Amino acid sequence: MMRSMYSGVAGLKTHQTKMDVIGNNIANVNTVAFKSQSVTFSELMYQTTQNASGANAQTGTAGINARQIGLGVKTGAINTAINSQGASQTTNNPFDIRITGDSFFIVSNGLDNFFTRDGSFYVDGLGNLAMTSNGYNVMGWQVDPETMDIKQDTVSALRIMSAENMTYDPEATTKARVAGIIDKLDTNLTSTSGKNMNLMFYDKLGYPYTAKINIKTTDTDGMFQVTLDGMVDADNNPIDLSQLGASVFDLQGQASAATLVTALSDATAFTTDSDGRFVLAAKTADAENGIAAGDVVYTANQTTTPDWNKISVALKQAGYEASPEKLQSTKFTYTNNSVSPAQTLSFSLKDVLDNKIMSVSVSDGTDTSVQSIPARTLLTDPTLAGVAALSTEQKATLANNEIPSGITAANLFYNVATGKFEGIGERGADNTTIKLMLGNLVTKNPLTGEDESNFEDIEIDFSPTTMFNNSGTSTIAASSGDANKIGAGRKLGKMSGVSIQDDGRIYASYDNGMSRLLGQIAVAEFANASGLEKKGDNLYKNTQNSGDFDGIGIDIKTGGGYMTTGVLEMSNVDLSAEFTEMITTQRGFQANSRIITVSDTLLEELVNLKR
Repeated sequence: MMRSMYSGVAGLKTHQTKMDVIGNNIANVNTVAFKSQSVTFSELMYQTTQNASGANAQTGTAGINARQIGLGVKTGAINTAINSQGASQTTNNPFDIRITGDSFFIVSNGLDNFFTRDGSFYVDGLGNLAMTSNGYNVMGWQVDPETMDIKQDTVSALRIMSAENMTYDPEATTKARVAGIIDKLDTNLTSTSGKNMNLMFYDKLGYPYTAKINIKTTDTDGMFQVTLDGMVDADNNPIDLSQLGASVFDLQGQASAATLVTALSDATAFTTDSDGRFVLAAKTADAENGIAAGDVVYTANQTTTPDWNKISVALKQAGYEASPEKLQSTKFTYTNNSVSPAQTLSFSLKDVLDNKIMSVSVSDGTDTSVQSIPARTLLTDPTLAGVAALSTEQKATLANNEIPSGITAANLFYNVATGKFEGIGERGADNTTIKLMLGNLVTKNPLTGEDESNFEDIEIDFSPTTMFNNSGTSTIAASSGDANKIGAGRKLGKMSGVSIQDDGRIYASYDNGMSRLLGQIAVAEFANASGLEKKGDNLYKNTQNSGDFDGIGIDIKTGGGYMTTGVLEMSNVDLSAEFTEMITTQRGFQANSRIITVSDTLLEELVNLKR
């Protein structure tokens, strides 16, 4: 039989394969993120009829080349243009994502991970981000509950609309600020009723309330008095504030220059660390209590529970005799009668140790009878016997631990020359805030009938205010939160939208103004992406020649790529190139068919020789 016949058959088969690839490319011209393929041919094999021979110098004959007859063609390779990106198709669907770069989305059917460039996603009934074509889950990284940031660990399904993500917990208001101008000529300030400000805030359950804060002038120039006139809920129902008693406002822990001296020069048990904090250390070892010489038993503002036994030992070594029980139970109050109304400060031993109160200046109301009580006296004598020279009434006030920690009214002070805010509490004090003691409010739960407190104390900052002439009009107003809106509180938030950033991070926004990180879409990259195996449904699977997937993936920004939402990657099929290839393939197929036809004619002539 003739070899040309089989060469023609091989040519027909190979061109048919190429036509199959071209047909598949054209069929997928509108398939999302489809990567076109191309075929290259290679020679099938050769039959050597005579081997090559070398030249012979002795006989003078030349060398002869080998005589080989080709036996056809075969498919050399089918290549995928996987690194050639298709054009963009705008969909305006926030869950349609286009990858720019060489990365692949990671999706899973629950058993195996696959890879795709098809970013047409949706959210299924369980809240999972999934492929629209087959429902495979989009894989990524979850949020670490401790750091609230992405934890790049083994990829898992991104359940972005789980029940816990649909709402954002409420938060009680803890900070507020008052800003604007106080004009001392404002008739509202000078009237008996004063000028009211409304402070809207939230409790722990997210219910809104309004505190009515009143400001009025006093007989002292540059001094104004702040009181709480009342509080109402969202339905304008008044809240009973009688349980607050005299503890409406609190100045606890705010040492003023006039009464609290921040020095402990005679306390030899204390040193300072590199941050300037007071440190209480044992002078000598105490094996019975597990203390070595120099052991630090307390650092100012430490967050851990104090070891009162070790503190007692260290103080005793420094000459301050105080039992652990006495140290824990000792509390101090100081009433300042030099201002009207009188202001009471309440503090504990921890305030002393935390360098908030180092000594207290006590007066019986006259300029001549003033005593400074150092911290060592506070540590050892809770009855404050050191004020024996003062009046009996004043002594009783100091020794009475039942005096409430707070005041019913606070005084604001402004510099009469500059109009700048000076402080709150006393003239010369550098305090800028006062605490509204709403944490002491107790309400009854309508369902259980039990007492509960859903409020937090609110620290109000008055430093943004000024005292200027504003044509008799004051512009001061109260708002929740500090200058950065921290501590403003919030109601329960319902999810109002989801957005995906260019690094794949998914954020939810809520109608209470908050946002939450829900997860991050991870991507995979391969050393040889062309080595991936197509599995249909726009999916690929890694092979031995593509490189392995480590189960974690990478941040798309690491590879220099990024994601775009509302856009899909189109097929990278070039129709003009495909039709050109189709023409050449058709002619090649036609030519190979002619080989068979002619070979058949030759065989026919051979058969006819017997006639």
